[in-house]
Amino acid sequence: MQPAKKGDKVKVHYHGKLTNGNTFDSSEGREPLEFEIGGGMVIAGFDDGVTGMVIGEKKTINIPADQAYGPKQEEMIMEFPKDRFPADMVPEVGMQLNMSNGSGQNFPVVIVELKDEIVVLDANHPLAGEELVFDLELVEIEPKSLIITV
Repeated sequence: MQPAKKGDKVKVHYHGKLTNGNTFDSSEGREPLEFEIGGGMVIAGFDDGVTGMVIGEKKTINIPADQAYGPKQEEMIMEFPKDRFPADMVPEVGMQLNMSNGSGQNFPVVIVELKDEIVVLDANHPLAGEELVFDLELVEIEPKSLIITV
């Protein structure tokens, strides 16, 4: 049985947890995750963890923050005046919002702190700075097609 390698399309069942055991995502009850190894579709540590597995193999991998969503970046935390929120909106810590930059691109933020006239927003990925733990099961490998020219 050939192990999974860069360029192969694979299907993987996974259970993603934080180091404290809290689940943040899982394919349970859904189709397995399908992606091309090395194709940039998943975080680097996930690609590396699946590489070398064979169909039916199960394993647990730990992915440090720098191989996952990177460290929390202080420059992604910003203060926003409360009076710039819609009048009918009551900001609350933990509330998720979408903001738009000057170029019209939308990005998600979370309210992390409320001050008298300021709302503190965090635009970091929710899993930034976290070490991730994945239970993996490789269920299918579709080898990369070879194109032969004559």
